[in-house]
Amino acid sequence: MFNFLPHSVLQMSTIFLSIVIEAIPFVLLGCLISGALQVYLTPERVQKILPNNKFLAILVGSFLGFFFPSCECGIVPIVTQFMRKGVPEHTAFAFMVTAPIINPIVLFSTYIAFGNSMKFAFLRALGSFIVALIIGSWIAYFNRSPILKSELCEHSDHHVENKIRKNLKNNIWSVLIHGIDEFFDTGRYLIIGALIASGMQVFLPTQFMLQLTSSKIVGILVMLVLAFTMSLCSEADAFVGSSLLSLFGTNAIVAFLVFGPMVDIKNLMMMKRSFHGKFILQLIALISVVVTIYALVI
Repeated sequence: MFNFLPHSVLQMSTIFLSIVIEAIPFVLLGCLISGALQVYLTPERVQKILPNNKFLAILVGSFLGFFFPSCECGIVPIVTQFMRKGVPEHTAFAFMVTAPIINPIVLFSTYIAFGNSMKFAFLRALGSFIVALIIGSWIAYFNRSPILKSELCEHSDHHVENKIRKNLKNNIWSVLIHGIDEFFDTGRYLIIGALIASGMQVFLPTQFMLQLTSSKIVGILVMLVLAFTMSLCSEADAFVGSSLLSLFGTNAIVAFLVFGPMVDIKNLMMMKRSFHGKFILQLIALISVVVTIYALVI
């Protein structure tokens, strides 16, 4: 039916559909969790749960993903809602970089992908914790630029918050209404990100990059680029990483496994909706430097 189209366009369309189909369930789940946070999480509850000490709050955020797992496809709406509800920014972003990696499903898939070996699952989790501690500390002690866009700070859904929570039915309805609104608001950025990612996978000279394995640092940088452009879900990227292990070596593959769930095209587009551009650039630069150094020294 579409034989008149160039092969590259058909290939791009296939990749685009696979990214969207893979990501949509996780985006929807993230938006529903965001809706639940909107209804049930109050600033008073946040103050009771989190320690006042900034470093301890960063640690709590880093480990929270194990008990409150989320794929990177749906993490941005959750983090945005966290901050709108009074969760400190350093805690929210420590959660954002670790949750898609220390997710038990992701750790198990990494274990399976590398031949039932704990090595890569451990190095992946350790790398995410190190990045979380550094990102959280930077936000807590050094960052002075605004993070959340002002219109999101001001828009607090008073029509939901001011409802008297009479019964479970009202609560569930409020969660669904907010979750659906969030899904359609965020979904367009997922579509744009998936379109860009699929285009880059088809038209970027991947074979040329695969030949750049002459040194450890070059191999790591190539894998960072591949992680960003491929935009794989964290539940599946370990299987791609394991297939490239013999070509790139341990250091570069660990960089791929740690960096991919933190920064890819689709969640970058969703971050652009919620966070200031200057902060996003600083965040990506710092994550890139930390992951590169970590991959070099392991």
